[in-house]
Amino acid sequence: MSNSPLTPGIVANRLTAEAYARNFADHEAPLDRHEAQVAADRCYFCHDAPCITACPTSIDIPLFIRQIATGTPDAAAKTILAQNIMGGMCARVCPTETLCEEACVREAAEGKPVEIGRLQRFATDTLMAKGVHPFVRAQATGKRVAVVGAGPAGLACAHRLAMKGHDVVVFDARPKAGGLNEYGIATYKTVGDFAQAEVDWLLKIGGIRINHGEALGRDVTLGDLQEAYHAVFLGMGLAGVNALRSTGEDKAGVANAVDFIAGLRQAPDRAAVPIGRDVVVIGGGMTAVDAAVQSKLLGAENVTIVYRRGQDRMSASGYEQDHATGAGVRIITHAAPVAVHGNGAVTEVEFGYMAEGPAGLTPTGEMFRLKADQVFKAIGQTLAGAPEGLTLTGGKIAVTAHGRTSVMGVWAGGDCASGGDDLTVTAVAEGRNAAEDIHESLMR
Repeated sequence: MSNSPLTPGIVANRLTAEAYARNFADHEAPLDRHEAQVAADRCYFCHDAPCITACPTSIDIPLFIRQIATGTPDAAAKTILAQNIMGGMCARVCPTETLCEEACVREAAEGKPVEIGRLQRFATDTLMAKGVHPFVRAQATGKRVAVVGAGPAGLACAHRLAMKGHDVVVFDARPKAGGLNEYGIATYKTVGDFAQAEVDWLLKIGGIRINHGEALGRDVTLGDLQEAYHAVFLGMGLAGVNALRSTGEDKAGVANAVDFIAGLRQAPDRAAVPIGRDVVVIGGGMTAVDAAVQSKLLGAENVTIVYRRGQDRMSASGYEQDHATGAGVRIITHAAPVAVHGNGAVTEVEFGYMAEGPAGLTPTGEMFRLKADQVFKAIGQTLAGAPEGLTLTGGKIAVTAHGRTSVMGVWAGGDCASGGDDLTVTAVAEGRNAAEDIHESLMR
């Protein structure tokens, strides 16, 4: 995104160096050893722990917390990583407030759950800081598996397959591995280049090669992979972005929120990232919240999220919504974009209020406009160029519970596949589960 003559309101260096450093510091400070012990002591270590059921990767949460409580965080980390090899990232970005912590018995009894996410981060960070990889590859099987996409699903699948003794080649279109973890998460949630550190640590299992700059459909076809490998896993995520379908959305100053977040993530200097004075974000998910909050952190004066349904229908969690409003972001609901106005560059966005009833969303006829010199679209992503022969459902690759697609020898998981929430932790679970099924199929 550039500060072109058509967008004079979008500028860099809105804040002082100290403000940028403060705004993009670690969103939630890690626990030290004493704090972790105190937090772990609050756990009831339930036998039939509801937190385990609520975790998409089924981590034995009471066990790893007990291991922290008894002074063995490395053992706790192995308990976590055995189920979720990207437990370090998930500890930072997983919506624990709607998963394990919401199910915590302490939450039901006291309204204050055990800090499961922060304890998970303490354990995994402690182990990773030692450079230790707790798993060892099995004897080589002679089988080769292709994985498309080096995001959470692809990396989780690749690691589990490598651990089973298979050789894995990962094909990824981008110059860095990590997928959503590297390019799609708010910068303040994963400071210190943690995404790449986690990838480097994960690859220590051995048996995994990553080919960067190779995209499915452009550089390699599904048929090529089927011929050269014993199995294929597709975890390329969602590369397409939905359009607003509103007049004027092609004006200067209108951009995709995912591109803004990715650009900020890769920027060596946050101060060099230009931002508008009046920013409007259209959407109701985590991408919308991340784009809005980071616009504020970059120095935008007025930031507004506009969502077509009620606030209770936003896919961003209540915690994240509160975080946005706490950062100074305004949220307007029951409004849909009608037109983007401006002479070449956006100056206003026109919205129409919506009513929600049995027939769905219907316009009320009442309109309003918001001043804007920058607009971010965050209304969902789509599968870009699914390989021929694969059955789709709801715009995603149709899969069974084990990740099998309609094509023999091809599995899929993560955001590109049907059936799960678009969360890092869900993608990890689907990649892991598909790897187990691939292994069983190959060794049968």
